Amino acid sequence: MRKIGFVVCGNSGIDYLEHPYDIRVIRSTLIVGEKEFTDFVDIKADAFYSMIKEQPDLHPTTAQTATGVILETYEQLKNEGYEEIVVITISSKLSGTYEGALMAANMIDGVKVTVFDSKSVGYAEAFMALEGARLAKAGKGVPEILDRLHHIRENQGLLVSVDTLKYLVKNGRLSGASGFLGSFLKIKPMLHLSREGKVEPVEKIRTRQKALNRIVEKFCDEVYEKGMTVYLIHANAFDALDQVREALKERLDDVEDIESYPLTPVVGAHAGHGALAIGWIKK
Repeated sequence: MRKIGFVVCGNSGIDYLEHPYDIRVIRSTLIVGEKEFTDFVDIKADAFYSMIKEQPDLHPTTAQTATGVILETYEQLKNEGYEEIVVITISSKLSGTYEGALMAANMIDGVKVTVFDSKSVGYAEAFMALEGARLAKAGKGVPEILDRLHHIRENQGLLVSVDTLKYLVKNGRLSGASGFLGSFLKIKPMLHLSREGKVEPVEKIRTRQKALNRIVEKFCDEVYEKGMTVYLIHANAFDALDQVREALKERLDDVEDIESYPLTPVVGAHAGHGALAIGWIKK
């Protein structure tokens, strides 16, 4: 049985999950003013969201993991006896991390590196890494692992409510937003993660409460299928978290547990304080 190593980017939020696997994390950089923070190492979700809530004029930006740092991660795994490496990244439409991981893969000899574009962000990406590690531990090879990752990628999604489009627009992470920009500070839009891995607007909504009600309604009426894993990810949206969870459980009789996970700061720098998403993964 070949020894398979796993790498995932910190945009997955895997740092906030407890798990038994040896999964290496490559972390992006958060830039606030003249200060730079390594995501999760130097700054975690609670502290970051408190910062931008208290100082709304801040304009945080991010930088992807340096190719050299990714290469060092591969070399470390190679030196530890790993014969193959599977790397799972945030959507290539949202970050250059995927391209950086590919570049690093072409710079190392003696170990086969497969870079997989999750076309996602947050928990779904972390879930792919966890599933891959689980299968490797069970003795599965890379082809079987990639089959599973492809299945997850094609059967997951996010519906997102943001409290402001300010950060997404300033950082250029919102696709197809021309119809929203004239009044983007006044609306609480619904967004979704497209099949291509882009963040795109779905509907204009005028108030926070209507926006939260609407993502629940749309998910329950148009997306939900029995047996799905349903979860929430949020940018310190504690005011809405329990409300949305209870609304989902009330409408979905067969769903008992709905876990919630924080958006790590390098993702929250684009979503902004108060963002909340309903995520799903089909069986």
